Formats: sequence, C-alpha cells, structure tokens
Amino acid sequence: MRILFLSSGPLVPSSRFRIQPWVQRLRQDGHRAVVLHSFPRKYDYFPWMGFRPSQLLKRSIRWWHWLRTRLQHFDLVFIDREIFDNETLDMEQRFRESCGRMVLDLDDAVFLRYPQKFSQLVPLADLVICGNRYLEEWARPLNSRLLRIPTCVELSRYAVRSWSAGGAVAGGACPVIGWMGTTVNLQYLTEAARALRLLAEERRFELRLVVPDASAARAMDLGRVQMTTRPWQAATEIADLQQFDIGLMPLSDREQWTVYKCGLKLIQYLAVGVPGVASAVGVNAEILEGDRGGYAVRTSEEWLVALRRLLDSQELRQQQGLAGRRLVEQQYAVESCYPRLRDALLELVSADVRAGVP
Repeated sequence: MRILFLSSGPLVPSSRFRIQPWVQRLRQDGHRAVVLHSFPRKYDYFPWMGFRPSQLLKRSIRWWHWLRTRLQHFDLVFIDREIFDNETLDMEQRFRESCGRMVLDLDDAVFLRYPQKFSQLVPLADLVICGNRYLEEWARPLNSRLLRIPTCVELSRYAVRSWSAGGAVAGGACPVIGWMGTTVNLQYLTEAARALRLLAEERRFELRLVVPDASAARAMDLGRVQMTTRPWQAATEIADLQQFDIGLMPLSDREQWTVYKCGLKLIQYLAVGVPGVASAVGVNAEILEGDRGGYAVRTSEEWLVALRRLLDSQELRQQQGLAGRRLVEQQYAVESCYPRLRDALLELVSADVRAGVP
C-alpha cells in the first residue's frame, strides 16, 4: 500500500499516538507511508507573523502537499481529524479526489465545533476510525463504514515503574499524585480540587503537574496542597509518568465535549503500572470498570475515598497498577491494535482493486 498521512503536527497528541506508531509499523511491513505535517501546527500560529499570515502559510503548505499527490500515486489519504481547524471542506475533497480513497480518524469531538462541516466530511470518508464507542455512535448515522481503534500506547516504550520492597513509596519519599496533559485540559483539575484540599489536611503527598503551562493551577483553590510543576517534554514524558504513585484524570460531566474523549492520560498511567483515579465520564468508566487499575468517581466524596484508599496502601497501588498494565496490554496497546488497522486498510484498497477502481 501507498498511504499518505496528513498530520496536525509532529507533537500534537492525535498525531503522536494515532498516526506515528502506525507509520513505523506499516513501513516495517513493506508498505509506503508518507507523513505530511501541518505547518505551523493545525491549532497554532506564529505570533511574530500574525494569525492571518500564519493561516495563509498553513494553507499554502497544504496546497504543496496536494500537488505532491498529483505527481505521485497514493492508494489512500489518512486524515487526522480534519485538515484545517475551521469550517472549510474543500481541501479534504481535493485530497480524496487525488488519492481515490479517504480515511478519517476521529479521537475527539471536533464535530461539535463545526457540525455542518462534519455532516459532509464524515459521509465523504471511505472509512471512519473512531477512538471509542461514543464517537462511533455519533458517526454511525452518517457513515456505516466504521472501525473502532482506541488511542493506544507503544508498550515497548512504557516500562512499569519500580516499587520498593517496603515503605510507602520507593526510597521513602513523599507519595506523588500526578497529572500530565495539555495546558488547555488543566482546567479540569478543579473537579478534584475539593478532595485534594481535604486530603491535604489529613495525609502527606505531593501534587505534581507535568504540563507546558501550569499558571491555571496556581489560580485554583488547592488549600494546603503541596504542588510542584514540571514542563512537559516529549523526551521525558515516560520518565515523568514513572515517578507518579497515583495518576489523576478529572473531567467535567457538564460538558458534551468530555464525553467523547479517549482516555489517553489514564491509559498512559496504567501503561507504566500507576493506578488512576478518574472522573466517570465517557470512556474513563469503561477503562476502570470493576475497579481494575483504579477508580472511576463522580463526586468529591468519591474522589476523597479513592485517593485516601490508594495513598494508604502501597500494596493496593501496586496491585491496581499492574492490573491496569495488563488491561493496556490486552486492549490499548499499539502492538495489539495495529493488525486490525493494517488489515482494514488492506481490505479497503483490495476491495477497490477487485471492483476495478484504480
């Protein structure tokens, strides 16, 4: 197969976790996979250049990418959510026409921002890959050609964190309750703020935030919580995760957007053997069903009980963390999900070949 991947940007999570791992394995299997990134990144602009000139540059770069499809043959184009973060649809239509087949990958509720656009874009796709059942249920009335592939991690890169033979944590240090994510999602920490404040009155722990910009957390009412921050970096991402004792994934249950999220943060915690406590919103409740790998909670009281229980027992943390790791191995690992994606793409291409479509 010859596949063109259109990415939002090399460091954008949807590209890092839902394109780049597939590309590496497709190439190892002898397929030709080309990745062309948005420049600047889809959701960014260059301040020194200004917003409008940056958008013009972004569109000009994509025109060059499209021209490449006129000069080289691709069997299909694989699009990360959408090409531009706006209401336009013309570029997706051009790429589908030039490549012949289009795969659309959805890992978030981007359709809530541009409903009219996605009501046309989703039917246009020859295959829609959905990151969870909520996205799949939304897309089904518009397109029956669906494949559910969760957001996955490469287990070969995620070593399980080490635990000491005794004591509360390795080296007897203060237990770390951690949160890692993008700056825009840090706002959801307020969902756990009350429980963290109460917990700090009775237990010793460190709240560690790994995020590009932690200023929003400093404005939250966290009481006596001992908070530290570290800048997120791709090179240290996994090492930072391995230093957590408990991972947090709070979400608001009052927003339609959060229902469609794919639980990546939680999956990353479990992949390194760290138990998670997460809001029981969307796929989070499915991941932690039966208290495997941690606890899905709904109220401040449930947050407090879950965190207290895990803080008080290293044995429970380790037990839950390893259960979460096994879950990731079975359902959320690139290694186990890749064959399904590869076979679906092969079937898409071969079906058109059998039908006489070039």
